[in-house]
Amino acid sequence: MIVLLGAEKGGTGKTTLAVNLAVMRARAGSEVLLLDADPQRSTSYWAATRDSRGAEPAIPCLQKTGDLRTAVKSLATKFADLVIDTGGRDSEELRSALLVADTLVLPAKPSQFDLWSLSKMAMLVEEAKRLNLHLRALAVINMASTNPSVTEGEEAFEYLAELPALARAATMLRDRIAYRRTVREGRAVVEAKPGDAKAEAEINGLYQEVFHGRIE
Repeated sequence: MIVLLGAEKGGTGKTTLAVNLAVMRARAGSEVLLLDADPQRSTSYWAATRDSRGAEPAIPCLQKTGDLRTAVKSLATKFADLVIDTGGRDSEELRSALLVADTLVLPAKPSQFDLWSLSKMAMLVEEAKRLNLHLRALAVINMASTNPSVTEGEEAFEYLAELPALARAATMLRDRIAYRRTVREGRAVVEAKPGDAKAEAEINGLYQEVFHGRIE
């Protein structure tokens, strides 16, 4: 399966979700490759940190920029799953990856600026679907407040209903320190010690939606 983490706006948590999904997929026994297509190389830095700490399972990571189509098609014959992290902007990497991906995971923070950017992404998805007929685009609200009195996340979720090109992920991820702490360690939240049960439940919910099309 080819999973693309992409967005037209930066700072939405794409890389954090990419590495967490890759670790969970590897822990499930799949041969998974992280493809770092962001010139900032955040995914590669995470992978290098993980390697330096000897964390298992190992997560191979390759860097590739420009038109990704040929590279992705080739790598898909060697790995069961590819997780592609592109930069937070409309780019050649993003547009080309949309043409070969099975699923686009599109994270957005519950801010008006982020939500406005989703309209542009919906247009890109519609364009890509003319050539990539099986592309599934899954928009997920990420980094929502953990304060129950703040309802921005729920309001943003409702906004997604206005964008029929994008499916709404039922899972909403909150702004938890566990995500930031484990990324610094080259790990995923499911590997944290001590663990964060709420963060683990969130990322597992997204994992199930992305790879199995369901919530568990």
